[in-house]
Amino acid sequence: MIVTTTHQIPGFRAVRTCGLVRGSTIRTKHLGKDILARLRSIVGGEIHEYTKMMAQAREQAIDRMIEEAAALGANGVIGVHFQTSMVLSGASEILCYGTAVCLEPEAKRPAEAS
Repeated sequence: MIVTTTHQIPGFRAVRTCGLVRGSTIRTKHLGKDILARLRSIVGGEIHEYTKMMAQAREQAIDRMIEEAAALGANGVIGVHFQTSMVLSGASEILCYGTAVCLEPEAKRPAEAS
């Protein structure tokens, strides 16, 4: 499955649009990670616990979007975007969406004679 933020993929052409596909997940803070994050916020720096949690959430959203595209018979998703929103205090949603398409390799052009 080819997944890209662009609307065109060099070397391929979309022969059929299958429709909008999306994947999402909602994650809440973990008490242990929240305590570490609060301590880290006092001294400054990256909050690695939340960075890792959000990376896992993005991957899960992508996987769910790909599953939806595959169920439609697509072999690619173009124009992929991410969106994050707070659902309630301490819980965020990661949404990933794009257009599922059927891609075919473009015909190679014959080499020009010199």
